[in-house]
Amino acid sequence: MSKKEDFTPAETAVRSVLKKYRKDIWAPFISAIKEYRLIEEGDVIGVCISGGKDSALLAVLMKQLQRYSDVPFRCEYICMDPGYSPENRRRIEENMTLLEIPVQFFETNIFRVTSKTEKSPCYLCARMRRGHLYSFARSLGCNKIALGHHFSDVIETTLMGMLWGAQIQAMLPKLHSTNFDGMELIRPLYKVHEDDIIAWARYNGLSFLACACVMTESAAVDENASKRRQTKMLIRELKKDNPDVEKNIFGSIHKANIDTMVGYKQHGVKHSFLENYDTLTDGESEET
Repeated sequence: MSKKEDFTPAETAVRSVLKKYRKDIWAPFISAIKEYRLIEEGDVIGVCISGGKDSALLAVLMKQLQRYSDVPFRCEYICMDPGYSPENRRRIEENMTLLEIPVQFFETNIFRVTSKTEKSPCYLCARMRRGHLYSFARSLGCNKIALGHHFSDVIETTLMGMLWGAQIQAMLPKLHSTNFDGMELIRPLYKVHEDDIIAWARYNGLSFLACACVMTESAAVDENASKRRQTKMLIRELKKDNPDVEKNIFGSIHKANIDTMVGYKQHGVKHSFLENYDTLTDGESEET
């Protein structure tokens, strides 16, 4: 039997996904691809590398899928440098070399711009990043970009919206771009749990950037990041009594019962239950 030491780090990373973590990572990755129709024949996908564990795993999975998929598609692995320190930039380059991911870097001044704002620097950074990623991916002939948002991001975002945003708002597995016609955003890790990504990284002895933002380094952290940490802790506590908490939150955004919503918004237009009130009965509207 072959030992772990008999393979290169890149080979070990792939083998661990297909064998040790097949049920926890590869299977839900493939399930999301199929259920949400994230990849179509002829797609050219810009796989976005941030330097973190999530996007690194995404790159490994997409490279492997491209080799064996019945649906022909192509990947371009891209990494935007928003102003990383030389040490952080080098760390990303070393990790991509280790995993044998042929990444293309491009530079922007995002960190310099966001460091001058006093309100929601993380939000501004995220918006600017996405625009630059779309633009660069399009220049490479891509019609989609793939981001590393995972299952845990989905349920945390849903819960944050309810607790702090006073709205029920989920994170979709794919979206059309608002400002780049013909471009789409896809989230192939939609069903993969963060804990399993962490386990995969540890098993392979991989160390990634947690956050290379200059705002984080200066302790000027966005309030939204703090809320996400609180939400993570809340979910962790709830799981002690109910191990299915995460699964139930995830399931709830797939089974929304509009008949029980007092108000909802569709395509930017607000609606009220009163619009269809005459058609509702207590058996329909309160069914569990």
